[in-house]
Amino acid sequence: MTTALLSAWEYAARQFEPPKPPERKWATPGALACQLDRTTVQTPALELIDAALVDVAEGRCDRLMISVPPQEGKSVRISRRFPEWLLTTNPELRLAIVSYAHGVARRHGRAIRDDITNHSELLGLTVNPNSSAAHEWEVQGHQGGVYCVGIKGSLTSRPVDGLIVDDPYKDGEQADSDAWRETVRDFWTEVAIPRLGPGAFVVIVQTRWRDDDLSGWLKDEDVTGRWRVINIPAQADHNPAKGETDPLGRQPGEYLLSARGRTVAEWETKKLEVGSRTWNALYQGRPAPAEGGIFKREWWREYRDARWIVRDDGSHWVIGADEVCASWDMAFKDTDASDFVVGQVWARFGLQAYLLDQVRGRMSFVETRKAVKELAAKWPQAVAKYVEDKANGTAVINSLARSVAGLIPVEPEGGKAARASAVAPFVEAGQVFLPAPSLAPWVGAYREEHASFPRGSHDDQVDATSQALNRLLLAPLLSGDDLVEDEDLDQELDGYEISPY
Repeated sequence: MTTALLSAWEYAARQFEPPKPPERKWATPGALACQLDRTTVQTPALELIDAALVDVAEGRCDRLMISVPPQEGKSVRISRRFPEWLLTTNPELRLAIVSYAHGVARRHGRAIRDDITNHSELLGLTVNPNSSAAHEWEVQGHQGGVYCVGIKGSLTSRPVDGLIVDDPYKDGEQADSDAWRETVRDFWTEVAIPRLGPGAFVVIVQTRWRDDDLSGWLKDEDVTGRWRVINIPAQADHNPAKGETDPLGRQPGEYLLSARGRTVAEWETKKLEVGSRTWNALYQGRPAPAEGGIFKREWWREYRDARWIVRDDGSHWVIGADEVCASWDMAFKDTDASDFVVGQVWARFGLQAYLLDQVRGRMSFVETRKAVKELAAKWPQAVAKYVEDKANGTAVINSLARSVAGLIPVEPEGGKAARASAVAPFVEAGQVFLPAPSLAPWVGAYREEHASFPRGSHDDQVDATSQALNRLLLAPLLSGDDLVEDEDLDQELDGYEISPY
């Protein structure tokens, strides 16, 4: 009696067990690739990508982001072999492939379709003859298939079970275009996301160009940690002393085993040919360069003790400064996508400039006016307040003319990069001091913005800095003014003589 009852319960329970995943003929997309194309080179990097793609297929990851150096087999593996591998197991999957242009995405669709046509028996798939266009086709007898579209295209009325975004930017020029970056973001929020069905996955593979490209933007927006990010640099650049590891287990400085057979010497040559900025972005997957650019991280000097005292009324008074000023860069649009309003306070001690304070935020017109007043009250010695004389700055100057003294409009000369380059030698010479993090928690972001300039996502702190250093150090130098008094020079010599030779 008891045995029969237990058997009945067991039978009932089995009816509710989830179905076992279908057996895969090939364990990974790479295994399929090697059988379809005997010239396939399976590198450690591609093995790592395969493992991540298997996790996607088996539901352990639904948001995957991959960056690999150019021409190392990532597109063929992810946008061609991965869809083929998925469809051999589940021909009901509706897959979408997106690239910067429709023609590029269509090439992936055509390649997959032709592989199925040429290896139909091996793959166990047949293309529906009534739906077989290169950019849009279905598997015979199933609802699954592939649809390919460019970033400016549409996925309307097309449910998507899996989305692959392969290089949303054609080149650096397109990645640097504010309009195109906005187009890519609009595609993501307005086209891609609404079409994803329940349980749908997304895989993004791209060459990195900027820290605010699609991958960078999505990482910044990922507050829940949903995205798995795999960055495989051409040269291992981790720091074991800080607990960092390389995704492939390489030693620091070790180059990637190349799918194209690049040697160490060829990697070294490529590194020299493309320059540090391109190398760090495209080949290392770190768009903010670790070295090079206009400002290098190691150029900045640091001070740990406050150069000011706080008076009873809360104002800050700088001791022994030759000059104190404020510098403002304003862009008050009050939206998440707008630039920041930045106000800085600088002091000059002889030939050295010290950044004392900074306010930064996305502010409305009213909030900007308030910030200017508050910073002026906090640092009363900063009588001169330099404001870039463009639309926003002009509006603030006019509105505060009767309540805040010393607002000086500055007409910028040349481009942002040119102005930054003009003052960069002072930073390189060790004449510019930043507060230690204990004095200013924001200083780390300040350094990073300068390190990534002009390729970074923001330049507001750089603009304010260039403006201040121009007024404090560069302009007097160009005009022939002495920034060091004669008695100061006598003290510096302290018994030494200046040789006429």
